[in-house]
Amino acid sequence: MPKIIQLSPHIANLIAAGEVVERPASVVKELLENAVDAGASKVTIEIRDGGMTFLRVTDNGCGMTAEDARTAFLRHATSKLRAAEDLAAIATCGFRGEALAAIASVSRIDLLTRTPSSIEGVSLHLEAGNILEETEAGCPEGTTIIVRDLFFNTPARMKFMKSDTVEGSRVTAAVQLQALAHPSVAFRMLRDGKEVLNTPGTGKLADAAYCVYGKECARMAKVESRWEQYSLTGFVSKPTDSRPSRSLQTFFVNGRPVKSKLLVAAFEEAYRNQLMVGKFPACILHLNLPANTVDVNVHPAKTEVKFLNEKAVFDCVHYGVLGALNQTPDRPQVQFKNTAPQTTAASVKDPTSLRASAHTGVAIPGKAAESKKETFFRTMTAEEYKTFSSAIQDGPRPKPENAIAAAAKVERSAGPTVREQVLLPKVTPPPVKLPPLPAEEPKQPPFSGVTPQPTAPAVPPKEEPSPEPEMEQTALDMPAEEVWRMVGELYNSYIIVEQGEEAYIIDKHAAHERILFEKLKANQEKISSQALLTPIPVRLSPSAAGELLANREMLQELGFEIDEFGENTVILRQIPMDLSPDAAAEAVEALAADLLNGRREEKTSVRDEVLHTVACKAAIKAGWTTSDEELLALVKQVMSREDLKYCPHGRPICVTLSKKQLEKQFKRT
Repeated sequence: MPKIIQLSPHIANLIAAGEVVERPASVVKELLENAVDAGASKVTIEIRDGGMTFLRVTDNGCGMTAEDARTAFLRHATSKLRAAEDLAAIATCGFRGEALAAIASVSRIDLLTRTPSSIEGVSLHLEAGNILEETEAGCPEGTTIIVRDLFFNTPARMKFMKSDTVEGSRVTAAVQLQALAHPSVAFRMLRDGKEVLNTPGTGKLADAAYCVYGKECARMAKVESRWEQYSLTGFVSKPTDSRPSRSLQTFFVNGRPVKSKLLVAAFEEAYRNQLMVGKFPACILHLNLPANTVDVNVHPAKTEVKFLNEKAVFDCVHYGVLGALNQTPDRPQVQFKNTAPQTTAASVKDPTSLRASAHTGVAIPGKAAESKKETFFRTMTAEEYKTFSSAIQDGPRPKPENAIAAAAKVERSAGPTVREQVLLPKVTPPPVKLPPLPAEEPKQPPFSGVTPQPTAPAVPPKEEPSPEPEMEQTALDMPAEEVWRMVGELYNSYIIVEQGEEAYIIDKHAAHERILFEKLKANQEKISSQALLTPIPVRLSPSAAGELLANREMLQELGFEIDEFGENTVILRQIPMDLSPDAAAEAVEALAADLLNGRREEKTSVRDEVLHTVACKAAIKAGWTTSDEELLALVKQVMSREDLKYCPHGRPICVTLSKKQLEKQFKRT
């Protein structure tokens, strides 16, 4: 067995650097945390070449004395811990005392620092962790650290670095994360001389988020909630603004950016039954809790935490986000694509070409058009014009092509010129007879924005009691207690509702599906079912059939009765009342797929997946003919209930079209 030896301080620092300093972004993170702990209100970050050759962090914090500056680069040196008990309640960002020593061991560092009570500051120069030079220097209050030539003495680590663009982007991401973690600190970042971030430091998370994410954060819902000793603040995206990955889910615990599967699960649980498959919500959430209820010393980079009471944390995040979503209306605006005709340079190169086609009614492309145009728009003599005009008056009106040929023929016998420009009279197309309109008016007149006006002023008739309105007219009229009006239906799929200056377009299938799902979900008892006169066999894969039979008891609570029926086949003897027999087999196949892909360990999740399928198959479909009474019933539910925003798959139920948007399309504004 080899002899056991104690590692030298330099090798120990290199090992610590391997845990803490992975790339330039790691260096920036540690230096920014130290700046925040020093009480800085302004921090400036400058990098070059992705941070590999030059990285500078300047803050206006409390600074350090000469003695503290020398001690700061020793291993396990810190100003944030004094006793072992302090590890149980850590309230600062950085605390290990290894970061500066680890950074210094793999780079060249220059340090400038001064405390408010000192007249002059101190300057240190270090290489590979050793102080080579110490002098007095004039400098502003605070601390400036310059890191050069990162990993210059560890080429094995250098070869794992990405390009300057990639490393610089990771540094930017690390600075953005700290800006969101500490909105009260003004962060300014320069990348290769160009400013890429500048936060105001107002203390408002919304201001910092706007600087980081832009105007997209304005559509997010605000979260403010308390749960026992915990508080949750921040912003979350609406279900209609979900993203294809979790890259924009950001969590902070007591101002520290963290990664936590518990927080992710609690956050996404609030979106259950509201998101499309493969989509994920975004968030910027700050969780504040007593320091002694969270352990941040479970990861070298302090990015993972462990909670003392995980259930309380889960409930705080889950119900806080759920409450914010329920209180935030979400009816997205209809988006119109800019369809304005674009004129190419070729089309406006010669304005006379536009005049030629306008007067002749003939498109004249290419060089042939130019030659004809030049022939037609030319100077004629008096004799030529007389011949040309008499030919038009005596004979039938020539076609534009023949007129051009005639003009060219006259040109060949040209004599003395008279400066007159001749235009061919406009050719009027023959009238087109339109087919007569049907004499019988449709049962439900389509919506029209034009009201026919009488040819002569009509004398107002005497007031007589109006007869009882028909059923169709009642369905389209605005109910007495409502302030909206159902206008009609588009494509047998979308209901149009007018309310003030807004028009709402409702997806009738999505609305009915959500209403049925909420009704089924609220009923925790066994769902009413119907026995099938002729049982329906359903052939499945072995795993799908086994999954259905394994959940037979739960399926019975939802109205399904299934039995094994030969190899890889189940037979349906009973189905829910809301499900038609024609859709039963398809519903069971979808249920089997959901059970295979879903979280089978949670009964509530499996039940919700089953209810999704039942509600989807039982709801009215797009394209079906629906009576006005049924449409009006759906509209009443959607317009009166705030919880009907998305179908169980995450699609929006209702979108908004404003009068201003519509008038813009017709060029009225």
